[in-house]
Amino acid sequence: MREINFDGLVGPSHNYAGLSLGNIASASNAGAESAPRTAALQGIGKMRRMLALGLPQGLFLPHDRPNADWLRKLGFAGKDQAVLRSAWEQEPALLRNAFSASSMWTANAATVSPGPDTADGRCHFTVANLSTMLHRSIEHDQTFRQLRLAFADKRHFAVHPALPSGLGDEGAANFMRLGQSHAQRSLELFVYGERTAQGGGAGTFPARQHRAASAAVARLHGLGSGDHALVRQSEIAIAAGAFHNDVVAVANENVLFTHEQAFADREAVFGLVRERVPGAAIVEAPADRIDLDLAIRTYLFNSQLVTLPGGDMALILPQEAREAPAVWGWLQDVLAADNPIRHLEVVDVRESMRNGGGPACLRLRVAVSDEAHGAIDPRFLLDERICDRIEAVVDREWPERIAPGDLGEPELWQRCRIARGALLDALGFAAGEL
Repeated sequence: MREINFDGLVGPSHNYAGLSLGNIASASNAGAESAPRTAALQGIGKMRRMLALGLPQGLFLPHDRPNADWLRKLGFAGKDQAVLRSAWEQEPALLRNAFSASSMWTANAATVSPGPDTADGRCHFTVANLSTMLHRSIEHDQTFRQLRLAFADKRHFAVHPALPSGLGDEGAANFMRLGQSHAQRSLELFVYGERTAQGGGAGTFPARQHRAASAAVARLHGLGSGDHALVRQSEIAIAAGAFHNDVVAVANENVLFTHEQAFADREAVFGLVRERVPGAAIVEAPADRIDLDLAIRTYLFNSQLVTLPGGDMALILPQEAREAPAVWGWLQDVLAADNPIRHLEVVDVRESMRNGGGPACLRLRVAVSDEAHGAIDPRFLLDERICDRIEAVVDREWPERIAPGDLGEPELWQRCRIARGALLDALGFAAGEL
Protein backbone atom coordinates (compact mmCIF):
# COMPACT_ATOMS: atom_id res chain seq x y z
CA MET A 1 0.00 0.00 0.00
CA ARG A 2 1.12 3.53 -0.73
CA GLU A 3 -0.48 6.86 0.05
CA ILE A 4 -0.84 9.39 -2.76
CA ASN A 5 -1.59 13.04 -2.06
CA PHE A 6 -3.74 14.55 -4.80
CA ASP A 7 -3.30 18.32 -4.70
CA GLY A 8 -5.69 20.80 -6.25
CA LEU A 9 -3.96 23.18 -8.64
CA VAL A 10 -4.94 26.77 -7.82
CA GLY A 11 -7.14 27.95 -10.68
CA PRO A 12 -6.78 31.11 -12.76
CA SER A 13 -9.83 32.68 -11.06
CA HIS A 14 -8.21 32.64 -7.58
CA ASN A 15 -9.45 35.79 -5.83
CA TYR A 16 -10.22 37.21 -2.39
CA ALA A 17 -13.98 37.58 -2.31
CA GLY A 18 -14.27 36.56 1.37
CA LEU A 19 -17.13 34.14 0.74
CA SER A 20 -16.50 31.67 3.57
CA LEU A 21 -18.25 32.46 6.85
CA GLY A 22 -16.21 31.15 9.77
CA ASN A 23 -12.94 31.16 7.83
CA ILE A 24 -11.06 33.99 9.53
CA ALA A 25 -8.22 34.21 7.00
CA SER A 26 -10.66 34.37 4.10
CA ALA A 27 -12.74 37.07 5.78
CA SER A 28 -9.77 39.19 6.86
CA ASN A 29 -8.34 39.32 3.32
CA ALA A 30 -11.65 39.97 1.58
CA GLY A 31 -11.30 42.67 -1.05
CA ALA A 32 -7.54 42.38 -1.37
CA GLU A 33 -5.78 41.88 -4.69
CA SER A 34 -4.94 38.23 -5.37
CA ALA A 35 -2.08 36.70 -7.36
CA PRO A 36 -3.38 33.60 -9.20
CA ARG A 37 -0.13 32.90 -11.03
CA THR A 38 1.94 33.09 -7.87
CA ALA A 39 -0.64 30.98 -6.01
CA ALA A 40 -0.52 28.20 -8.61
CA LEU A 41 3.28 28.25 -8.72
CA GLN A 42 3.42 28.01 -4.93
CA GLY A 43 1.15 24.96 -5.11
CA ILE A 44 3.34 23.33 -7.75
CA GLY A 45 6.34 24.06 -5.55
CA LYS A 46 4.72 22.14 -2.70
CA MET A 47 4.00 19.21 -5.01
CA ARG A 48 7.62 19.22 -6.18
CA ARG A 49 8.75 19.11 -2.55
CA MET A 50 6.63 16.01 -1.97
CA LEU A 51 8.13 14.33 -5.03
CA ALA A 52 11.63 15.23 -3.83
CA LEU A 53 10.85 13.51 -0.53
CA GLY A 54 10.12 10.32 -2.45
CA LEU A 55 6.34 10.48 -2.09
CA PRO A 56 3.82 9.78 -4.86
CA GLN A 57 1.94 12.89 -5.94
CA GLY A 58 -1.28 13.41 -7.83
CA LEU A 59 -3.20 16.37 -9.20
CA PHE A 60 -6.81 17.50 -9.44
CA LEU A 61 -7.69 20.16 -11.97
CA PRO A 62 -9.29 23.57 -11.50
CA HIS A 63 -13.01 23.68 -12.15
CA ASP A 64 -14.54 25.60 -15.04
CA ARG A 65 -14.89 29.19 -13.83
CA PRO A 66 -16.80 31.43 -14.02
CA ASN A 67 -19.61 28.87 -13.91
CA ALA A 68 -22.22 30.20 -16.32
CA ASP A 69 -24.22 26.96 -16.27
CA TRP A 70 -24.86 27.40 -12.54
CA LEU A 71 -26.00 30.97 -13.11
CA ARG A 72 -28.46 29.76 -15.75
CA LYS A 73 -30.11 27.65 -13.04
CA LEU A 74 -30.71 30.95 -11.22
CA GLY A 75 -32.59 32.48 -14.14
CA PHE A 76 -29.89 34.24 -16.15
CA ALA A 77 -30.31 33.46 -19.84
CA GLY A 78 -28.32 33.62 -23.04
CA LYS A 79 -24.79 32.77 -24.12
CA ASP A 80 -22.08 32.64 -21.48
CA GLN A 81 -20.95 36.25 -21.82
CA ALA A 82 -24.53 37.52 -21.62
CA VAL A 83 -25.22 35.37 -18.55
CA LEU A 84 -22.12 36.60 -16.76
CA ARG A 85 -22.75 40.23 -17.68
CA SER A 86 -26.34 40.06 -16.41
CA ALA A 87 -25.28 38.43 -13.17
CA TRP A 88 -22.61 41.08 -12.55
CA GLU A 89 -25.07 43.89 -13.21
CA GLN A 90 -28.02 42.44 -11.26
CA GLU A 91 -26.53 40.16 -8.60
CA PRO A 92 -22.76 40.66 -8.32
CA ALA A 93 -22.62 38.45 -5.21
CA LEU A 94 -23.80 35.51 -7.31
CA LEU A 95 -21.09 36.11 -9.90
CA ARG A 96 -18.49 36.18 -7.12
CA ASN A 97 -19.71 32.76 -6.03
CA ALA A 98 -19.65 31.47 -9.61
CA PHE A 99 -16.06 32.75 -9.93
CA SER A 100 -14.61 31.05 -6.83
CA ALA A 101 -11.48 28.91 -7.21
CA SER A 102 -12.10 27.10 -3.91
CA SER A 103 -12.05 23.64 -5.54
CA MET A 104 -8.27 23.92 -5.13
CA TRP A 105 -8.75 22.75 -1.52
CA THR A 106 -9.17 19.10 -2.37
CA ALA A 107 -9.28 17.98 1.26
CA ASN A 108 -12.93 18.95 0.77
CA ALA A 109 -13.35 17.03 -2.48
CA ALA A 110 -14.42 13.73 -0.92
CA THR A 111 -14.07 11.32 1.96
CA VAL A 112 -11.83 8.34 1.14
CA SER A 113 -11.87 4.90 2.81
CA PRO A 114 -8.99 2.70 1.59
CA GLY A 115 -9.53 -0.94 0.65
CA PRO A 116 -8.31 -2.51 3.92
CA ASP A 117 -11.17 -0.79 5.80
CA THR A 118 -14.12 -1.51 3.50
CA ALA A 119 -16.42 -4.51 3.22
CA ASP A 120 -15.68 -5.16 -0.47
CA GLY A 121 -11.95 -4.39 -0.33
CA ARG A 122 -12.24 -1.48 -2.77
CA CYS A 123 -11.19 2.10 -2.12
CA HIS A 124 -14.39 4.11 -1.66
CA PHE A 125 -14.89 7.83 -2.34
CA THR A 126 -17.94 9.89 -1.43
CA VAL A 127 -17.94 13.30 -3.05
CA ALA A 128 -18.57 16.10 -0.53
CA ASN A 129 -21.68 18.19 -1.10
CA LEU A 130 -20.22 21.25 0.73
CA SER A 131 -23.77 22.50 1.14
CA THR A 132 -23.10 24.95 3.98
CA MET A 133 -21.37 27.51 1.73
CA LEU A 134 -22.97 28.63 -1.54
CA HIS A 135 -19.73 29.02 -3.47
CA ARG A 136 -18.61 25.53 -2.52
CA SER A 137 -21.98 23.83 -2.98
CA ILE A 138 -21.60 24.21 -6.75
CA GLU A 139 -18.41 22.11 -6.87
CA HIS A 140 -19.58 18.54 -6.39
CA ASP A 141 -20.74 17.84 -9.97
CA GLN A 142 -17.34 18.68 -11.46
CA THR A 143 -15.54 16.92 -8.61
CA PHE A 144 -17.61 13.77 -9.26
CA ARG A 145 -16.64 13.83 -12.95
CA GLN A 146 -12.93 14.10 -12.10
CA LEU A 147 -13.02 11.32 -9.52
CA ARG A 148 -14.96 8.99 -11.81
CA LEU A 149 -12.39 9.60 -14.53
CA ALA A 150 -9.32 9.27 -12.32
CA PHE A 151 -10.62 6.21 -10.45
CA ALA A 152 -12.70 4.56 -13.16
CA ASP A 153 -11.62 0.95 -12.59
CA LYS A 154 -14.48 -0.58 -10.61
CA ARG A 155 -12.36 -3.56 -9.60
CA HIS A 156 -10.45 -1.26 -7.27
CA PHE A 157 -12.57 1.86 -6.74
CA ALA A 158 -16.13 2.91 -5.94
CA VAL A 159 -17.01 6.59 -6.41
CA HIS A 160 -20.27 7.69 -4.76
CA PRO A 161 -22.05 10.94 -5.66
CA ALA A 162 -22.59 13.67 -3.09
CA LEU A 163 -25.13 13.19 -0.30
CA PRO A 164 -28.43 15.13 -0.45
CA SER A 165 -27.82 18.79 0.29
CA GLY A 166 -29.75 18.78 3.57
CA LEU A 167 -26.88 16.86 5.17
CA GLY A 168 -23.76 19.03 5.27
CA ASP A 169 -20.72 16.98 4.26
CA GLU A 170 -17.28 18.60 4.00
CA GLY A 171 -15.21 15.59 2.96
CA ALA A 172 -11.83 14.51 4.27
CA ALA A 173 -11.25 17.80 6.09
CA ASN A 174 -13.36 16.25 8.87
CA PHE A 175 -11.97 12.73 8.63
CA MET A 176 -8.93 10.92 10.07
CA ARG A 177 -7.61 7.38 9.73
CA LEU A 178 -5.47 5.76 12.45
CA GLY A 179 -3.80 2.34 12.33
CA GLN A 180 -0.48 0.59 12.40
CA SER A 181 0.14 1.35 8.72
CA HIS A 182 -1.69 2.43 5.57
CA ALA A 183 -1.85 -1.25 4.56
CA GLN A 184 -3.69 -2.46 7.65
CA ARG A 185 -7.31 -2.20 8.65
CA SER A 186 -7.59 1.08 10.53
CA LEU A 187 -9.89 3.12 12.72
CA GLU A 188 -11.69 5.81 10.73
CA LEU A 189 -12.72 8.87 12.75
CA PHE A 190 -15.50 11.06 11.33
CA VAL A 191 -15.47 14.43 13.09
CA TYR A 192 -18.72 16.41 13.09
CA GLY A 193 -19.80 19.76 14.49
CA GLU A 194 -22.80 20.50 16.64
CA ARG A 195 -24.12 23.68 18.24
CA THR A 196 -25.58 23.62 21.74
CA ALA A 197 -26.88 26.21 24.19
CA GLN A 198 -23.60 25.86 26.09
CA GLY A 199 -21.51 26.66 23.02
CA GLY A 200 -20.00 29.84 24.37
CA GLY A 201 -20.69 31.78 21.18
CA ALA A 202 -19.93 28.94 18.77
CA GLY A 203 -23.23 29.62 17.02
CA THR A 204 -21.61 32.66 15.41
CA PHE A 205 -20.07 30.29 12.84
CA PRO A 206 -21.80 27.28 11.29
CA ALA A 207 -20.93 23.72 12.25
CA ARG A 208 -20.37 22.52 8.71
CA GLN A 209 -20.10 18.74 9.10
CA HIS A 210 -23.35 17.05 10.14
CA ARG A 211 -23.31 13.92 12.24
CA ALA A 212 -25.89 12.22 10.01
CA ALA A 213 -23.73 12.92 6.95
CA SER A 214 -20.71 11.28 8.56
CA ALA A 215 -22.81 8.23 9.47
CA ALA A 216 -24.15 8.02 5.91
CA VAL A 217 -20.65 8.05 4.41
CA ALA A 218 -19.56 5.26 6.77
CA ARG A 219 -22.51 3.15 5.60
CA LEU A 220 -21.84 3.85 1.92
CA HIS A 221 -18.24 2.75 2.37
CA GLY A 222 -19.18 -0.50 4.05
CA LEU A 223 -17.34 0.19 7.30
CA GLY A 224 -17.88 -2.17 10.21
CA SER A 225 -19.34 -0.73 13.40
CA GLY A 226 -16.07 -1.36 15.22
CA ASP A 227 -13.95 0.16 12.49
CA HIS A 228 -15.19 3.72 12.65
CA ALA A 229 -16.40 6.27 15.18
CA LEU A 230 -18.30 9.54 15.07
CA VAL A 231 -16.46 12.17 17.10
CA ARG A 232 -17.70 15.64 17.95
CA GLN A 233 -15.50 18.67 17.34
CA SER A 234 -15.30 21.10 20.23
CA GLU A 235 -17.50 24.16 19.98
CA ILE A 236 -14.63 26.23 21.33
CA ALA A 237 -12.58 25.29 18.26
CA ILE A 238 -15.43 26.13 15.86
CA ALA A 239 -15.99 29.48 17.58
CA ALA A 240 -12.28 30.27 17.26
CA GLY A 241 -12.39 29.71 13.50
CA ALA A 242 -11.59 25.99 13.14
CA PHE A 243 -14.26 25.58 10.48
CA HIS A 244 -12.93 22.06 9.69
CA ASN A 245 -11.34 19.52 12.00
CA ASP A 246 -8.14 19.56 9.92
CA VAL A 247 -7.47 23.05 11.26
CA VAL A 248 -6.93 21.57 14.75
CA ALA A 249 -5.98 17.90 14.22
CA VAL A 250 -4.39 15.56 11.68
CA ALA A 251 -3.56 11.85 11.79
CA ASN A 252 -1.16 9.58 9.91
CA GLU A 253 -0.81 5.85 10.46
CA ASN A 254 -0.37 5.49 14.27
CA VAL A 255 0.10 9.21 15.07
CA LEU A 256 -2.57 11.70 16.12
CA PHE A 257 -1.25 15.27 15.97
CA THR A 258 -3.76 17.50 17.69
CA HIS A 259 -4.55 20.57 19.71
CA GLU A 260 -5.72 20.08 23.29
CA GLN A 261 -9.07 21.74 22.50
CA ALA A 262 -9.82 19.98 19.21
CA PHE A 263 -12.51 17.59 20.48
CA ALA A 264 -15.61 17.96 22.62
CA ASP A 265 -14.65 14.88 24.68
CA ARG A 266 -10.88 14.74 24.52
CA GLU A 267 -10.47 11.84 26.95
CA ALA A 268 -12.99 9.66 25.11
CA VAL A 269 -11.27 10.25 21.78
CA PHE A 270 -7.82 9.53 23.18
CA GLY A 271 -9.11 6.42 24.98
CA LEU A 272 -10.66 5.10 21.76
CA VAL A 273 -7.47 5.70 19.79
CA ARG A 274 -5.30 3.96 22.40
CA GLU A 275 -7.70 1.03 22.60
CA ARG A 276 -8.00 0.50 18.83
CA VAL A 277 -4.43 1.40 17.81
CA PRO A 278 -1.95 -0.23 20.22
CA GLY A 279 1.16 1.88 20.52
CA ALA A 280 -0.54 4.96 19.10
CA ALA A 281 1.39 8.18 19.59
CA ILE A 282 -0.75 11.16 20.53
CA VAL A 283 1.19 14.39 20.01
CA GLU A 284 -0.83 17.13 21.65
CA ALA A 285 -0.22 20.87 21.75
CA PRO A 286 -1.28 22.19 25.17
CA ALA A 287 -3.50 25.26 25.07
CA ASP A 288 -1.26 27.11 27.52
CA ARG A 289 1.60 26.96 24.98
CA ILE A 290 -0.30 27.16 21.68
CA ASP A 291 -3.67 28.84 22.06
CA LEU A 292 -6.37 28.23 19.48
CA ASP A 293 -5.99 31.64 17.90
CA LEU A 294 -2.29 31.02 17.25
CA ALA A 295 -2.90 27.46 16.00
CA ILE A 296 -5.50 28.73 13.54
CA ARG A 297 -3.53 31.78 12.44
CA THR A 298 -0.45 29.66 11.61
CA TYR A 299 -2.39 26.57 10.45
CA LEU A 300 -0.03 24.44 12.53
CA PHE A 301 -2.43 21.49 12.43
CA ASN A 302 -3.28 22.02 8.79
CA SER A 303 0.14 20.60 8.05
CA GLN A 304 0.48 17.40 6.09
CA LEU A 305 1.69 14.54 8.27
CA VAL A 306 3.32 11.98 5.99
CA THR A 307 5.42 8.83 6.23
CA LEU A 308 8.71 9.09 4.36
CA PRO A 309 10.17 6.14 2.42
CA GLY A 310 12.57 5.40 5.30
CA GLY A 311 9.73 5.07 7.80
CA ASP A 312 10.10 8.37 9.68
CA MET A 313 7.29 10.90 9.61
CA ALA A 314 7.49 14.50 8.46
CA LEU A 315 5.28 17.53 8.93
CA ILE A 316 4.80 19.64 5.80
CA LEU A 317 4.27 23.05 7.40
CA PRO A 318 3.35 26.49 6.09
CA GLN A 319 5.91 29.28 6.45
CA GLU A 320 3.61 30.95 8.94
CA ALA A 321 4.34 28.17 11.45
CA ARG A 322 8.08 28.81 11.29
CA GLU A 323 7.55 32.56 11.61
CA ALA A 324 5.70 32.19 14.94
CA PRO A 325 8.32 31.71 17.72
CA ALA A 326 5.93 29.94 20.10
CA VAL A 327 4.88 27.45 17.42
CA TRP A 328 8.40 26.81 16.14
CA GLY A 329 9.72 26.40 19.67
CA TRP A 330 7.06 23.83 20.52
CA LEU A 331 7.80 21.94 17.29
CA GLN A 332 11.44 21.60 18.36
CA ASP A 333 10.18 19.91 21.51
CA VAL A 334 8.09 17.57 19.36
CA LEU A 335 11.19 16.59 17.36
CA ALA A 336 13.11 15.90 20.57
CA ALA A 337 10.35 13.78 22.11
CA ASP A 338 9.68 10.06 21.70
CA ASN A 339 7.35 9.95 18.70
CA PRO A 340 7.66 9.13 14.97
CA ILE A 341 7.76 12.78 13.82
CA ARG A 342 11.39 13.42 12.92
CA HIS A 343 11.35 16.06 10.17
CA LEU A 344 9.88 19.51 9.55
CA GLU A 345 9.49 20.60 5.93
CA VAL A 346 8.42 24.23 5.42
CA VAL A 347 6.58 25.26 2.24
CA ASP A 348 5.40 28.61 0.94
CA VAL A 349 1.67 28.51 0.19
CA ARG A 350 0.98 32.04 1.36
CA GLU A 351 -1.59 32.83 -1.33
CA SER A 352 -3.66 29.82 -0.29
CA MET A 353 -3.17 30.68 3.39
CA ARG A 354 -4.49 34.21 2.84
CA ASN A 355 -7.66 32.72 1.39
CA GLY A 356 -8.07 30.28 4.28
CA GLY A 357 -6.35 27.02 3.32
CA GLY A 358 -2.99 25.58 4.36
CA PRO A 359 -0.90 22.66 3.05
CA ALA A 360 -3.37 19.99 4.20
CA CYS A 361 -6.35 21.81 2.68
CA LEU A 362 -4.70 21.55 -0.72
CA ARG A 363 -4.55 17.75 -0.80
CA LEU A 364 -6.75 14.64 -0.73
CA ARG A 365 -5.10 11.50 0.65
CA VAL A 366 -5.68 8.22 -1.21
CA ALA A 367 -4.04 5.00 0.04
CA VAL A 368 -3.95 2.25 -2.59
CA SER A 369 -2.34 -1.10 -3.31
CA ASP A 370 0.27 -1.38 -6.06
CA GLU A 371 -2.34 -2.93 -8.37
CA ALA A 372 -4.87 -0.16 -7.66
CA HIS A 373 -2.16 2.44 -8.17
CA GLY A 374 -1.62 1.05 -11.65
CA ALA A 375 -5.34 1.43 -12.38
CA ILE A 376 -5.45 5.21 -11.72
CA ASP A 377 -5.73 7.35 -14.85
CA PRO A 378 -2.07 8.40 -15.30
CA ARG A 379 -3.05 11.90 -16.38
CA PHE A 380 -3.81 12.63 -12.72
CA LEU A 381 -0.35 11.51 -11.52
CA LEU A 382 2.69 13.78 -11.41
CA ASP A 383 6.41 13.62 -11.97
CA GLU A 384 8.93 16.42 -12.46
CA ARG A 385 8.43 16.45 -16.23
CA ILE A 386 4.69 16.97 -15.88
CA CYS A 387 5.26 19.63 -13.22
CA ASP A 388 7.42 21.45 -15.76
CA ARG A 389 4.62 21.24 -18.30
CA ILE A 390 2.01 22.57 -15.87
CA GLU A 391 4.32 25.34 -14.71
CA ALA A 392 4.85 26.49 -18.28
CA VAL A 393 1.09 26.79 -18.83
CA VAL A 394 0.65 28.69 -15.57
CA ASP A 395 3.49 31.08 -16.41
CA ARG A 396 1.97 31.75 -19.81
CA GLU A 397 -1.78 31.78 -19.14
CA TRP A 398 -2.66 32.47 -15.48
CA PRO A 399 -3.56 36.08 -14.59
CA GLU A 400 -0.88 37.82 -12.59
CA ARG A 401 -3.31 39.85 -10.45
CA ILE A 402 -7.06 39.99 -9.80
CA ALA A 403 -8.59 42.96 -7.99
CA PRO A 404 -12.19 42.84 -6.70
CA GLY A 405 -13.56 44.96 -9.52
CA ASP A 406 -11.92 42.75 -12.15
CA LEU A 407 -14.49 40.01 -11.57
CA GLY A 408 -16.92 41.94 -13.77
CA GLU A 409 -14.52 42.20 -16.72
CA PRO A 410 -15.31 40.05 -19.80
CA GLU A 411 -11.61 39.92 -20.64
CA LEU A 412 -10.93 38.14 -17.34
CA TRP A 413 -13.78 35.68 -17.85
CA GLN A 414 -12.35 34.76 -21.24
CA ARG A 415 -8.79 34.55 -19.96
CA CYS A 416 -9.76 32.11 -17.20
CA ARG A 417 -11.50 29.86 -19.71
CA ILE A 418 -8.53 29.96 -22.10
CA ALA A 419 -6.07 29.24 -19.27
CA ARG A 420 -7.95 26.18 -18.06
CA GLY A 421 -8.36 24.92 -21.62
CA ALA A 422 -4.62 25.23 -22.21
CA LEU A 423 -3.93 23.20 -19.06
CA LEU A 424 -6.34 20.43 -20.05
CA ASP A 425 -4.80 20.28 -23.50
CA ALA A 426 -1.26 20.12 -22.08
CA LEU A 427 -2.23 17.17 -19.86
CA GLY A 428 -3.96 15.24 -22.63
CA PHE A 429 -7.62 15.71 -21.69
CA ALA A 430 -10.04 15.84 -24.59
CA ALA A 431 -12.68 18.52 -24.96
CA GLY A 432 -15.72 17.62 -22.90
CA GLU A 433 -14.00 15.04 -20.66
CA LEU A 434 -14.07 17.45 -17.74
